[in-house]
Amino acid sequence: MSGSANRPVGRRAFVLAATAAAGTALTGTAHAAGFGYSDDGSNYVVDTGAQLVFKVSKSTGDLTSLVYRGTEYQGYGGMNSHIESGLGASTVGIKQSGSTILVSVTHGTLKHYYAARSGENNVYLWTDKADTSVSATRYIVRVKKGAFLNDEPDSYTYAPTAIEASDVFRKSDGQTRSKHYSKRRVMDYDYLGWSAGGVGLWIVRSNHEKASGGPFYRSLLRHQSADGGGLYEILHYGQNQTEAQRFGLQGPYVIAFTDGGAPSSALFPGTLTTPWADSLGISGYVPAGGRGKVAGVGISGRNTAYPYTVGLANSTAQYWGSARSSDGYFSLPGVLPGTYTLTVFKGELAVYTTSVSVSAGGTTTLNTIALPSSNDPANASAIWRIGDWNGTPGGFKNADLMTYAHPSDVRAASWTGNVVIGGGGETAAFPCYLWKDVNSGILVYFRLTAAQAAAAHTLRIGVTTAYANGRPQVTVNDTWTSAVPSPPTQPNTRSLTNGSYRGNNHTFTYGVPASAWKTDTSQYNVLRIDVVSGSGATGFLSAGTAIDAIDLLA
Repeated sequence: MSGSANRPVGRRAFVLAATAAAGTALTGTAHAAGFGYSDDGSNYVVDTGAQLVFKVSKSTGDLTSLVYRGTEYQGYGGMNSHIESGLGASTVGIKQSGSTILVSVTHGTLKHYYAARSGENNVYLWTDKADTSVSATRYIVRVKKGAFLNDEPDSYTYAPTAIEASDVFRKSDGQTRSKHYSKRRVMDYDYLGWSAGGVGLWIVRSNHEKASGGPFYRSLLRHQSADGGGLYEILHYGQNQTEAQRFGLQGPYVIAFTDGGAPSSALFPGTLTTPWADSLGISGYVPAGGRGKVAGVGISGRNTAYPYTVGLANSTAQYWGSARSSDGYFSLPGVLPGTYTLTVFKGELAVYTTSVSVSAGGTTTLNTIALPSSNDPANASAIWRIGDWNGTPGGFKNADLMTYAHPSDVRAASWTGNVVIGGGGETAAFPCYLWKDVNSGILVYFRLTAAQAAAAHTLRIGVTTAYANGRPQVTVNDTWTSAVPSPPTQPNTRSLTNGSYRGNNHTFTYGVPASAWKTDTSQYNVLRIDVVSGSGATGFLSAGTAIDAIDLLA
């Protein structure tokens, strides 16, 4: 893919460092005299001519050695670095084109590539998955034991007790760890890895144009155990996935060594340019000239208290970028030709969609997008509201913790407890998640004026995902109960227990008749919210849902 791929919104470095001394990527050419490759019988041995030598198995395409400054970093548990858990028997070739060495790996319909550039301490990788005949959902860099030690929130290091599905663990202090707890959305990081002892080892992600889930998706990033660590580039992650798998070339993503600091920003998605790869014959590769651009003059009708994101998606590719806070201007470069659905998100809530077409070498320019007021549920007048209509459970009790911990974590506040409207702090007191077997039946107390109690009202409950078809049924004052709503389309895997609230945003509406309200204005009305479903197990694996906002319309 060309280096004109779109830069993610709100880019932040995911630096998981034991010691993060200042430093830059070593991309000079002072040691380029050693650049070249050899064959040791079992592996192709590539010397970047700087301080990095790596080996690729001639039989499997695994990365079998990763030596930087004379120290081996590859390998834990006797395993290599590779696609998925290793492709097995593959056809592997190598060629040099000037200052670039390319190793190609073919396994059935899947093609994978490693590239080295003279004088750089980087390994560039591409993966072209054509179909489901080959299992390839990740590339994992396996780092040997003792190279980098940490106990970050998204790592299951030092957590000996499995508490769920053999992949969620509890430490002796009650904190939980899992490789699923990515903590950050795809749009929030460019790279991840570790730094210690004057050495940094990072994986810089690709632009994810052929991945799935959009800008707000959370997937595996890395893990560390007593045997070593793993850094992931996720090609497709099935957990709490909202989209079908896309196929085609993903990359480049980069394994980068530094002198302890962050990798060079020149390697970041949206910054990296690879014209040197245009003529290498990489399957599915589309150079910059074969791509187009979408640019928007602005977006009117925004609530400037929130960030806005513009996304493009179709069955073959996805892109996203930020709308400028001052006027909503946006630019999405490096887009493959085709017709896309363009979506404007307020926070993570879709508030506008349209269709756009992109042509190779062209720019699709859009006039100012006017957001209809009715598209944002926050614009409706409400008697009371809990939470913000932004497509996330942000602000609700335990919401921040749940992106990197299990609901049973010792740091979580009680999942039960009722809420009184008008006292302040209603959102912080209301749990971000509701489960059939944990806290179903939570109560909301509120008063109405005589005029309000004399009229019917619409109650709305917005959710961001659901597990096992969990959805809310409501009862008012023990006299009126809603029908059981139909479950919306949601991912069919675990979600609430593995660090993700991101599913398909949906709003349930309930028409509450005037006869349900108490006419004595000094008395509280009582709303009970139950989670109903015929599916699910028990406890935190019972049917559940994540809350975006709850309000009673005027």
